Amino acid sequence: MCVEIERLLPNFDAIETHSIVVGAGPERSYLAIHSFDLSDSWLSTVLLSIRRGRPTRPPRLCIGDILRRGGFVLLAEEPGREIVLGTVGRFWRMFGGGVRIQASEFASYASPGTAKSAISFRVEPLADGRTRVSTQTRVLCIDEPARRAFRRYWRIIAPGSALIRLEMLRLIKRDAERATA
Repeated sequence: MCVEIERLLPNFDAIETHSIVVGAGPERSYLAIHSFDLSDSWLSTVLLSIRRGRPTRPPRLCIGDILRRGGFVLLAEEPGREIVLGTVGRFWRMFGGGVRIQASEFASYASPGTAKSAISFRVEPLADGRTRVSTQTRVLCIDEPARRAFRRYWRIIAPGSALIRLEMLRLIKRDAERATA
């Protein structure tokens, strides 16, 4: 279970959870969460290009890049165990839907017509030096108009969102296992 995301966003309108078993220890797996590059995935590049409305390949798309230029803020981190990123806005808009906030504003954020989302990455040690890496995404709509708009958007985008999360986990596994080998 993703502990920090539960504390930060206990109520939600949508949730998506995925996990993978990595043939590396928790330290390597956690380092891979911070260093995997989503731009290494052709599938994610295509899906993100569709989302942006134009074909683009980001030069690099790691957690640090997502925090610097992706509209996300670091909400919580238990080093070596879990990291939670958050964002707010109108995700269903093709352009200009994001709202810049500080991490300290996330819990109380309640602008009508918007939603807030958190994504968690967590590592759990398993037997034989392996690790389970999990990701969970939660979305909470602030009001009913936002909920209606988000539901229409989510019906279309949910499969692509799941594929991107699975690609993230695949890249984390690849990087952690390469570092171990």
